[in-house]
Amino acid sequence: RSAPKQLMMWEALREAVDEEMERDPTVCVMGEDVGHYGGSYKVTYDLYKKYGDMRVLDTPICENGFMGMGVGAAMTGLRPIVEGMNMGFLLLAFNQISNNCGMLHYTSGGQYKTPVVIRGPGGVGRQLGAEHSQRLESYFQSIPGVQLVAVSTAKNAKALLKAAIRSDNPIIFFEHVLLYNVKGEVGGPDDVQCLERAELVREGTDVTIFTYSRMRYVVMQAVEELVKK
Repeated sequence: RSAPKQLMMWEALREAVDEEMERDPTVCVMGEDVGHYGGSYKVTYDLYKKYGDMRVLDTPICENGFMGMGVGAAMTGLRPIVEGMNMGFLLLAFNQISNNCGMLHYTSGGQYKTPVVIRGPGGVGRQLGAEHSQRLESYFQSIPGVQLVAVSTAKNAKALLKAAIRSDNPIIFFEHVLLYNVKGEVGGPDDVQCLERAELVREGTDVTIFTYSRMRYVVMQAVEELVKK
C-alpha cells in the first residue's frame, strides 16, 4: 500500500480547484493575476494552460467589478471561484458581497442561487503592510445568507474547498497566509468534508476549546504544555 500523498496547503488548494474544474465544466476562476501569474500564492498556478484564459480569467484591479461579475455568473448557471488577491481588498467589494451575493436567493423569492466561492489569503504575514494583514471574519459574519469557512491543514483545505465549490450557497473561504507552506496528508478526488460540522482535533475530558485557522496550532501547543502539567 502506497503512503498517503503529502502536499503543502497551497498545493492542496490548487489540486482541489483542478479536480473540480475537471469534474464540472461550469466551475471557473476569476480574479487579479489568477491566470498567467498563477495567483498571489500560486493556488491557480498553470491552470490557464489546461483550461484556457476564459475559465481562468485575469481581471482588472477592480474588486467591486469582478465580484459583481462573479455573482452574475453564479446567477446564470456557472460556479465561479473569485480570488481576492488579499482578503483586505475585498472591502472594496463589500456591497456586492452583502447586498447581492448574500441576499439574492432571498430577495428573488428563491428564483436565483449564487453558488460562488470567494477565497483568498488573509492574516498577519511576513513583510506585509497593515492593509495586507487583515482578517475580515467579523465584517462578513454579520451578512445574512453568506457562509464562512476557514481552513487549517492541507487535508481540510482541499476537502472543504471541494465541498464549497459544490455547494449552492455563497461561501467566503478564508486562508491564512502563514499556512500556505504547511505540509500534510491530503485525500483523493472523492474526499469532501462537511461544511457545517467542526473538525475534532483531540478528544479530552476536562475542557473544550473552540478555535480555527492558524490558531489551531497555537492551541495544540498550549494543550501539550497542559498535558505535561
